[in-house]
Amino acid sequence: MIYGAGMLELGNTFSFEQFVIDDEIARMTRKVLEGINTDDESLGVEVINEVGPTGNFLMQEHTVKHMKKTQSQPKLLDRRMRQDWENDGKKTLTEVASEKAQEILNNYNPKPLSSDVKDELSSIIKKAKKELNA
Repeated sequence: MIYGAGMLELGNTFSFEQFVIDDEIARMTRKVLEGINTDDESLGVEVINEVGPTGNFLMQEHTVKHMKKTQSQPKLLDRRMRQDWENDGKKTLTEVASEKAQEILNNYNPKPLSSDVKDELSSIIKKAKKELNA
């Protein structure tokens, strides 16, 4: 569990932008915690043997295939060359996060809870109210 997503000033303030940034950090952390798959296919043992120590691995189909699922793919952080970032408006992380937060607020449609979940939540709330009033 990650505590405090979106919170600033020890929880006195909440920021949609900070929440989106914290979500990005949590996603990247989960990716690291998955670890590295070390089976022959993931390591590309056959490709290593074919290409050799002085060959170009970046042009190999195996590299491209595995890079996209192995490397963290941030949604907010901009990994492009500086000139490309500048030509695209030089948006700061906060600006990008603000746009993403606004998009979520404008477009998110949560799935309705099932009746089983609603009943369970109602039961928990009733029990808590009884305990508080006791």
